[in-house]
Amino acid sequence: MIVVFSGCVIFLYLVDQIYDIIRMIEKIAVNANVNMIYVETILKIIGIAYIAEFGAQLTKDAGQGAIASKIELAGKILILVMAVPILTVIIETILGLIPSSS
Repeated sequence: MIVVFSGCVIFLYLVDQIYDIIRMIEKIAVNANVNMIYVETILKIIGIAYIAEFGAQLTKDAGQGAIASKIELAGKILILVMAVPILTVIIETILGLIPSSS
């Protein structure tokens, strides 16, 4: 319980810094004319990675290595699912840059 409490306290302490970083990234994306859907998706992916890592570490600390492995796998699958639209756009952009032979 102390580990969970400590992790939550540290997270709550860092919320303001995280908020500032997210706002800065959004401002840069707007200035660069990047579609905000992609920025939001990337931020969600980063959030999933951190939450999955935090959950896995908690379960490892509790002596549940098998559950930790499942949490890490679930996090990776969620990241892959969320990344598919971005990967699709990147591939379409690359294919659009390649001159067609016809």
